[in-house]
Amino acid sequence: MHGWIILDKPLGLGSTQAVSLVKRALRDGGYGKFKIGHGGTLDPLASGVLPIAIGEATKLAGRLLDSDKAYEFTIRFGEQTDTLDAEGAVIATSVVRSTLADVMAVLPRFTGGIEQVPPAYSALKVDGQRAYDLARAGEEVVLATRAVTIHSLEILPELVSGRGTAPEGRGGGAGEAGADAPPLPHSLRERSPSPSALGEELEEIILLAHVSKGTYVRSLARDVALALGTVGYVTHLRRTKAGPFTIDQAISLDKLAESGKARTLEHLLLPLRAGLDDIPALSLTPDQAGALRQGRVLAGIAADDGLHFALAGDTPVALVEVADRQVSVVRGFNM
Repeated sequence: MHGWIILDKPLGLGSTQAVSLVKRALRDGGYGKFKIGHGGTLDPLASGVLPIAIGEATKLAGRLLDSDKAYEFTIRFGEQTDTLDAEGAVIATSVVRSTLADVMAVLPRFTGGIEQVPPAYSALKVDGQRAYDLARAGEEVVLATRAVTIHSLEILPELVSGRGTAPEGRGGGAGEAGADAPPLPHSLRERSPSPSALGEELEEIILLAHVSKGTYVRSLARDVALALGTVGYVTHLRRTKAGPFTIDQAISLDKLAESGKARTLEHLLLPLRAGLDDIPALSLTPDQAGALRQGRVLAGIAADDGLHFALAGDTPVALVEVADRQVSVVRGFNM
């Protein structure tokens, strides 16, 4: 049992609780004790992909913290909460509503490298204390901007909610038969909206974001709303990808529990190498594998510089670094 179980975490469950449920499933199946950890916290108010590392895979869990993520999220316009999600208290309102064309026009501003201010209700530390603890105590929390990368930010048109059409004089130019509308994003190309849909006022909109580590989707939603001249907050947040793992690989908690009791968890387990699918494999002879396990450096290895996944046959040996034909261990696997 060395590998990954990818959970489709439901709303209301914390990441640590999810790890506990995997431990319980292992106990129920009599699998014995293994180290278990998760590959990146997913907030209780968010659902979706939560990779759980078991056994030697825990040595790779930290790599997922640095990996890109993808999220589907809903912005509701007209109100902003102190937490920037549905859990918080309303602190600002606006009667301004935007159109689909308006949203399409501002999204390019939030693609690529951007600066964002994290939410006050976040786990970041300020003078040694968690920001959310200070915020809940009523203290003013001032967090520094951080550089993040938004690889893509697209609209899911079939999930857009509207309310009437834009009043005359507001959003007119962008809503007219696409006269000055920007090029359609990828998600809209196969289903181009009609001119009337482009001018329809939105109560909320659903976006799909592919982002770098450290990106706060709640801050992204806040800033998109502000760029539209209104306010907004996140009502729905679902992680669809974490590093190499996607929602298609994720299982429900019911499936996890059933498989534990049926002693079939191994059928749900993705191999350790699944967490390294972006890294080339490096095949070793038994002697080379033995040398690496002893912490020695291999010389004269014909391989490109960079990280490699070293294997002896089908057995993982180590995550290694190749430099100038020399191979050294980054993380060794005891398998």
